[in-house]
Amino acid sequence: MSLNTAHINGGVLIHNGECILVFSDKVTIEWLESTNDPAFKGTKKGRIYLTTHRMIFNSSSNDDKMLSFSFPFVTLSNVEIEQPVFGANFIKGMVVAQQNGNWQGRQTFKLTFKHGGAIEFGQAMLKAASLARRNGQNAPPPYVPSMGQSYPAPPPAYAPPPNGYYGWVPPSNVFPDHPPQNSVYMSDAPPPYPGINQQQGVTPNTPGAFAKAAEAAQSAYYDPNQPQMAYVPPPAYYENPPTYDEATKKSQ
Repeated sequence: MSLNTAHINGGVLIHNGECILVFSDKVTIEWLESTNDPAFKGTKKGRIYLTTHRMIFNSSSNDDKMLSFSFPFVTLSNVEIEQPVFGANFIKGMVVAQQNGNWQGRQTFKLTFKHGGAIEFGQAMLKAASLARRNGQNAPPPYVPSMGQSYPAPPPAYAPPPNGYYGWVPPSNVFPDHPPQNSVYMSDAPPPYPGINQQQGVTPNTPGAFAKAAEAAQSAYYDPNQPQMAYVPPPAYYENPPTYDEATKKSQ
């Protein structure tokens, strides 16, 4: 996880080949561990992005000490979807710092969706993390800043392909909004950690890689000889959401 590395020009900065799956601009985030770092103090309001590789929080205040916060899936643990009797549903979990990521240690976060959608966002995040972890990386890599130029991201970065990934389609019915135009920027560097659209032998560093990922997803969904690629429906609303460890556990 890295601090203040995923924002630029009032928007979000993503990697070359990264795609935004879900977007919401009505969330708050709280940090529950005691710390002297002012960036982790207080309740923060802003936008949340779920991408093919991570979660990204961007603050709505330009004066905040935490303008952005990046949560690569490989840095997360103990993530759960909480449904209190009173109050809004929220997502709670732990994140560990990446080397060179502008902070150290680990923190527990609480992500609240004041206008609803916590369950659906949490299920989507768990599903994306499970798909990404098939690449086998467990430890977060050191953060490496992009040394190249940044530029407005091409349209495929704003939303997943219509057929989703491996037959799984993010909940666009609950989160129909896309980030505002000219608010998503892309660096020249590809992601340093696995994502759900990373295929063996294919580096998603060009817009055409999105089409390849979508094509591979369709093939995997319809191929009965590859059961590991089968679509797994998300839990029904009345079922208890899975924990992060359960959702990311590899099948034997």
